[in-house]
Amino acid sequence: MIHSLESKVKLSNGVEMPWLGLGVYKAEQGEEVITAVKTALEVGYRSIDTASFYQNEEGVGQAIKESGVLREELFITTKVWNDEQGYDNTLKAFERSLRKLDLDYVDLYLIHWPVVEKYKETWRAFEALYRDGRVRAIGVSNFHIHHLEDLMNMSEVNPMVNQVEFHPYLVQTKLLAFCQEHDIQLEAWRPLTKGDIFDHPVVQALAEKYEKSPAQILLRWNLEHRIVTIPKSVTRSRIIENSQIFDFSLRTEDVAKLDALNENRRYGPEPDEIDF
Repeated sequence: MIHSLESKVKLSNGVEMPWLGLGVYKAEQGEEVITAVKTALEVGYRSIDTASFYQNEEGVGQAIKESGVLREELFITTKVWNDEQGYDNTLKAFERSLRKLDLDYVDLYLIHWPVVEKYKETWRAFEALYRDGRVRAIGVSNFHIHHLEDLMNMSEVNPMVNQVEFHPYLVQTKLLAFCQEHDIQLEAWRPLTKGDIFDHPVVQALAEKYEKSPAQILLRWNLEHRIVTIPKSVTRSRIIENSQIFDFSLRTEDVAKLDALNENRRYGPEPDEIDF
């Protein structure tokens, strides 16, 4: 059982990553993101997930400095955006992100989306950054199985993480199995479906059964599948609530009930159809 906020999973290269982190997508640069990150760190979170596209890396870096938490206790993720991809562009993008975060290294660097004509060259740059010790782990985001296979056919270092949309309305069973088979840690974004699923009778019944909130049920469901999750919030009470998922576990039959809600419904773009 994953039993505490300090619990971590060991990635394929031995680096340890917290099971739960704070996502800061759409958290506004400035006071909003600074307060959210400082609140999370105060509560006990040690993983923060940002991206160059979010335009709030500076705030994340400032919050880290002001928090007083030791750098080596933290796990910081950022991502290279689509128009920054390609070998040379990626190296420059990484330096920009590092400068904005005001850090000496990042713990996890991800390719944000599989830009078909660029992601292989981008990965070559990732491997160079990894070899140079600028990043502790490298991975991808929003990659289907065929993207992963294509990348792994040419890579010297396989992706250690694949961050994808994952929730009971989009249970990517085959992708999860593939990643587990190849020692790629799956990580869930938008695990709470923007709250749309909270009123579903199955979720409501489980929340009542376990005396937990719908959000806590969904986050625990991810952990039962051994999926890292990064719920986004800028509200103190929800940041705290989202962290209180380590004092219970879902029974196997209840995990299956949530699995059965799958509709292959995406809230984000289909990775094979991105045009941005």
